[in-house]
Amino acid sequence: MANPDVKEILCDCVINLRENPKRRRETVYVGCGAGFGGDRPLAALKLLQRVEELNYLVLECLAERTLADRWLSMASGGLGYDPRVSEWMQLLLPLAVERGTCIITNMGAIDPSGAQKKVLEVAGELGLTISVAVAHEVHFETGSGSSFGGQYCSAGGTSTYLGAAPIVECLEKYQPNVIITSRVADAALFLAPMVYELGWNWNDLELLAQGTLAGHLLECGCQLTGGYFMHPGDQYRDMAFPLLQDLSLPYAEIGYDGKVCVSKVEGSGGILNTSTCAEQLLYEIADPSAYITPDVVIDIRGVSFLPLSDCKVQCSGAKPSSNTSVPEKLLRLIPKECGWKGWGEISYGGNGSIQRAKASEFLVRSWMEETIPGVNHCILSYVIGVDSLKATSNGTESWQSCGDIRLRMDGLFKLKEHAVQLTKEFTALYTNGPAGGGGISTGHKMEIVLEKRLVSRESVMWKTGLQHTNTSEPETSEHHSPEKMPKLPKENPKNLTMRGYQSGFHHSPAPSGQKIPLYSVAHSRAGDKGNDINFSIIPHYSPDVQRLKLIITPQWVKHVMSVLLSTSSFLELDAKPMDENVSVEIYDVEGIHAMNVVVRNILDGGVNCSRRIDRHGKTISDLILCQQVVL
Repeated sequence: MANPDVKEILCDCVINLRENPKRRRETVYVGCGAGFGGDRPLAALKLLQRVEELNYLVLECLAERTLADRWLSMASGGLGYDPRVSEWMQLLLPLAVERGTCIITNMGAIDPSGAQKKVLEVAGELGLTISVAVAHEVHFETGSGSSFGGQYCSAGGTSTYLGAAPIVECLEKYQPNVIITSRVADAALFLAPMVYELGWNWNDLELLAQGTLAGHLLECGCQLTGGYFMHPGDQYRDMAFPLLQDLSLPYAEIGYDGKVCVSKVEGSGGILNTSTCAEQLLYEIADPSAYITPDVVIDIRGVSFLPLSDCKVQCSGAKPSSNTSVPEKLLRLIPKECGWKGWGEISYGGNGSIQRAKASEFLVRSWMEETIPGVNHCILSYVIGVDSLKATSNGTESWQSCGDIRLRMDGLFKLKEHAVQLTKEFTALYTNGPAGGGGISTGHKMEIVLEKRLVSRESVMWKTGLQHTNTSEPETSEHHSPEKMPKLPKENPKNLTMRGYQSGFHHSPAPSGQKIPLYSVAHSRAGDKGNDINFSIIPHYSPDVQRLKLIITPQWVKHVMSVLLSTSSFLELDAKPMDENVSVEIYDVEGIHAMNVVVRNILDGGVNCSRRIDRHGKTISDLILCQQVVL
């Protein structure tokens, strides 16, 4: 099916200027087809169908959690690449090939060559003649990857965040239909086609900064265009449910001079405005004066957004950081076993349900102490439907009568048998616990944490390669003819009138001297980086930021976040950990009149080993916004 590899190119990550880069276009159109591994392929097809000028479609499907999952899978003989790659390609390849749109994706994870082979198989089944390039890290000492069961991956599952250069190399050497990568920084997936098409060089730092801004805004897909934004009860973010039904994935128009406009499809659902752009701008960036990517460190404090229409926003103001414009080292992720997770859930309803959950927790902890003394500190418990997300204002009584709750206990142990024991003791609640408990579910698994390490550019090696299908079927095969493709709903013209509030809504100052919920003053989005949480505070009325700065202090944030350190829903059972390792950083973002808050060491070890129901800490934005404040 596939022709032999074109000779592979081996390089390190030291920045070498491009030789006589050619400007191939005045403007390039880059779309986001996926913002995470669980995104919707049909939404990507809609974007392809509706935006004919799209030159590139990026599928950003790899995160620290999914990378750890791929390592575990490959170590046990499973797939090291995203198993949904065939589903995505079956749907997207026919139209992408017809339109000449190149697909770039990091679905290769720790086995890009395996993903390449799968995509070629899919193309062959569709009767398509295509070329598929790979760009991935190789281990420095050997110049090749080690293997699990003969499959390619970086040594021991190690993955380093690569920049845009390997993808640019693929575009220059091969002009492929598809590029599959290992761990490449999210924004770099989008930056690469800009560098290639617009003739930029690696020392064009002002242009790279604007290109990286575009990539960062696009990388989370519909989070830019109204997804993860609608909030009933918030007068500034409420919208009709049908507006979310046909969200448009975003795309960007980038000029050779660094002018950036982000857009959504006209007539589609969702919303694109300065508020959605501001939330995505601050998402997981930590210090806004030094947002680090492998290609450039950018300062986004002066970024501003100018709406050009209901579907298009101009983005300007990103620049290289004044301290260090290019990072000297790269971030490497090294998988390490962090223990065995064991968990159990049980439901209670009706009168006294909370007290029965309290009794059940007491019993399971007592039984664990009886069989394995000294492990109760490893167990975290909470009541779903009452306090599992801790999203209540400090001092607010949350233990009112509840008709339907679910107790969950989650432990992380050094030994597998301890995790298994928790599931056994929890199951015993059926005959040994309070009355009326049902729907027990339990489980256990090994957890992986990705240890972070900075490494020199010279020590990180990557290579590219190419394979292509060899089929005699014509490119107009019935397998991918337009009439055989899924029929999509037409754009809803009512969406334009339904969205009218976004441009005409009057924003006014928050009242002074009154106790009001923070969500009536500002909006927020939270995201994680390792064991740290990053959330924004973006006032609805820009001048209110000055009053918010007097309230949102490190001490205030620590006090509000302290509820996350509890290991039990019931205070008398709670052995609250010390919080000396928790620290708070607050940054001003003048361009959008906002604040960015980083809380270190608050996520129970991070997404890969956290015992909390919300491992990413995404719901922390509402914990913050429900606090009562006086401006």
